This record gives sequence, structure tokens and C-alpha cells, in this order.
Amino acid sequence: MKKIPIALQMYTLRNETEKDFTGTLQQVAGLGYEGVELAGHGGLSAKELKGTLDSLDLRVASSHIPLSELRNDVQKVIHDQLELGSSYIVCPYLPPEERTEKHYVHLIDDLNSIGELCFNEGITLCYHNHDFELTTLSTGKPALEMILNETNPHWVKAEFDIYWLTFAGEKPVEWLKRYQGRTPLVHLKDMTLDGERFFAELGTGGVDLASVLDYGIHSDVDWWIVEQDQSRISPIESVRMSLDYLRQNNI
Repeated sequence: MKKIPIALQMYTLRNETEKDFTGTLQQVAGLGYEGVELAGHGGLSAKELKGTLDSLDLRVASSHIPLSELRNDVQKVIHDQLELGSSYIVCPYLPPEERTEKHYVHLIDDLNSIGELCFNEGITLCYHNHDFELTTLSTGKPALEMILNETNPHWVKAEFDIYWLTFAGEKPVEWLKRYQGRTPLVHLKDMTLDGERFFAELGTGGVDLASVLDYGIHSDVDWWIVEQDQSRISPIESVRMSLDYLRQNNI
């Protein structure tokens, strides 16, 4: 059976890393995560961070890089990712003012050009969704479909966030199947069963994790990535519970 490694999106522990970046990485390694998805370097150079991660036996699954940085300094971004041994760069978020049909057209052009540069250096660019990309455009299709259908599949892949797909009324596994071959990274999240639909530890909510995890072993998924945007308990305890759930289910 295909074994997919599990990483933690470090944004989950942003308050902890702000106080002690290296110490928090040590805690993540101690829990048993195999990798991290970076959302900043904690003031370390790429070379220094690589040394720290190597000492903890943690790999870089990918890095979330702001779109403005990808547009303005992509060569440095690529250089740092190569230094870190990372194969994936993720465009993580689209500012509210750019969530219009006209802006999506420009975004597609940017993703293609940035993605080609990354591809030529042996790195893959991915686009991470929230719920707003599922809003229907004048074409009758959601923006996320437009983004993926009109970017070069060799240059631009997806990092599907199954919480936000579910939040928008979609079935995550259907998106994984539809874009088979373009889904190397998947954000695993759960959602509370109450009306608030808050972020939840894996296995405690209503997201159809089972179908996603089952399909993953037959797909091109390279990394499962645990993320919890907000936690009602200690974030460290949240990510421990989520990893325990995956281990208990032989993931």
C-alpha cells in the first residue's frame, strides 16, 4: 500500500513559532510529523533553517509564499526552496480586492509564468484554495475551475483544502478525482458539526475524511498536510490529536 508522509502547516502554530521558532519545530518533530509546510522562516536563512530541520529529521513538504513575493522576487524564492530541499511552492491566498473575474484572468497569466520558471528549476507551483474560489462566475463555473482549467497542468498544480471545499458545499474527493494528476498536496482539516462550522481536530467533525484518505493512496498525492486555522484548545494539542487520528487509521 502506498505510504503518504504527513506534514504540518506551521501557520497552525504561528503564535508558538513567534515565541520560539526552533523550539516549536522540535515539538513538531517530537510528535512524529515527517515534514513541515513552511509559512515563513522564523528569521533564519534558508541554509540555517535547512540545518535545523535536518537535525530534527524533518523534511520541507512545501512552502506557502505570498503572491506578491512570487510576482516580485520569484528567483529568490526558488533559490531558497532549492536550498531547503523543497519540491513545492504554494500560492496560499488571494487578497479580497483580486477576487473578481477580471483579476482571475491576470492571476492565471501570473501563475503560468511563475509556474514555468519553477518547473524549469525542478519545483512545482501549487494553488491553494479557500471557499471564495468556489463562487460561480459569469461562465457558470467556479473560479477554482477556471484557474485550474486555464493554467498549464505541467506548470500549475493544486493544493486542495478539504475544509474549504466542504464549507463551500463541495465534495473534496470529487475534486481530487476531477484533477487527478494535479493534486500532489492536500490540506487535511475537519469541521465542527454545529452551526458555526468551526475548524476541528481530524476525526472529530463532519468532513468526509475517509473518502479523501482512501482515494489518496490511488492518486498522485505526495503529502498529507495537517492544518488547523484556529483551535479551541492548545494548538499543539490539536495537531497531536489530528496526527493520532491519522495514525490510528493507518495513514
